[in-house]
Amino acid sequence: MACTVIGLGSWWQSPAAEPAPALALVSTTAPAPELVVNVIGEVATPGLVTVTSGARVADAVRLAGGVKPGADLHDLNLARKLTDGEQIAVGIPPPAHGGAVPSKLNLNSATAAELDALPGVGPVTAQRIVDHRTRKGPFASVDQLREVEGIGDSKLATLADLVHT
Repeated sequence: MACTVIGLGSWWQSPAAEPAPALALVSTTAPAPELVVNVIGEVATPGLVTVTSGARVADAVRLAGGVKPGADLHDLNLARKLTDGEQIAVGIPPPAHGGAVPSKLNLNSATAAELDALPGVGPVTAQRIVDHRTRKGPFASVDQLREVEGIGDSKLATLADLVHT
């Protein structure tokens, strides 16, 4: 009987369990930054479109109303990631130079799409050039392209006559 009284007394004086307070959920991810690109050419509504970071050319074309029937997309890489401020030409043939010497491309103002059109560059290297320029500032000389991953002496020799700072 004594054990029952001691056990009952211990239970009676023990603190009651309290429910845990509700925790507020806090999002640690920031919204993706927005990019603005200019879609021109054979689309339903040419002009500026706003996309999220990481969007592709196809996303911008869709936001511009889609491609007009019969437009030639042969020279357009719909899978390429976009960069802020670039222009996307849809179904427009490359400009004819009529035998004139083409002007050199400015490394400090060229878009990733323009750099991608250079021989041996491609979309990945073009984006690396833009990223390098964004991180370290404008190129002071064409030779600084060596600092960009994927550009060695032979590729630099090819590009030297096609670009300037």
